[in-house]
Amino acid sequence: MFRKTAVVLGLTGALAGVAWAHSEHTAPAAPQQKEPVADIPAEKAARPDARAYFTDTELVTQDGKKVRFYSDVLEGHTVVINVIYTNCKDACPLLTQKLLEVRGRIGDLFGKEVHFISISSDPERDTPAELKAFAKKQNADIPGWTFLTGEKRNIDFILKRLGQFSQHVEEHSTLIIAGNVPKKHWKKIPPTVPPPAIATQIQLLADPDSVLGPAAAPAKPN
Repeated sequence: MFRKTAVVLGLTGALAGVAWAHSEHTAPAAPQQKEPVADIPAEKAARPDARAYFTDTELVTQDGKKVRFYSDVLEGHTVVINVIYTNCKDACPLLTQKLLEVRGRIGDLFGKEVHFISISSDPERDTPAELKAFAKKQNADIPGWTFLTGEKRNIDFILKRLGQFSQHVEEHSTLIIAGNVPKKHWKKIPPTVPPPAIATQIQLLADPDSVLGPAAAPAKPN
C-alpha cells in the first residue's frame, strides 16, 4: 500500500541506504528475486528547508546552461535522479535505457510534474558537449531530462548531499533516487527493479490519484 511518508532532508544518510557499486553491474546479473522499493523513513529531528539542504550550488546542463541545483533543477517537481559517466560502456547506458522505458510508461507526467536528472560522476572529463553526445546517443536528449556536470567540487558536494558520492568515477552507485520535492517524500529504488514497477512508484510519488484513484468522498449524514 502506498504510504505518504515525510522525509527529513537534513541527514545525508537519509538518502544513502541501499546501493550497488557501478562495478557490480558490468555483467548481466543472475536471475534473482524481485527487489523491494524502499521508502526513505521520516526522522524525528527538525526538518530543515530543502533549499538549505540541497543548496543552490551551480552546475551546468548538457546544453551549457548554468543552473542552481535546488531552484532551477529540483524545486516544484517530482525528480528521478541517477549517476552516470559518459565513458561508461555498460551499466550507465543500460540504466539510461531502462529510464527511457520508464519515461514512456509515465505518459504526460514526464516533462511536467516529473523530471529526470542524470548527474556525471566524472565532471573533469564530462563536459556539456560530452553529456550532450551521450544523451543523444541514448535518445535521452529531450525536454524534461537534464544531464548535469560542473566543477568537480560542486558535483562532489551535490553527490554527497544525495548520499551518492564515490572516490572513484567507475564506482558510483547505480541506485535510482526518486522524490516529490514539494512534499519532501523520497524513495530509493534499486536498479534491478523492472521498469513497470519503477514507473508505478514514480506515479505514486507524483500523482497518487492516477494510480490509486481519488479517495472516496465521506458519506453525507442523513
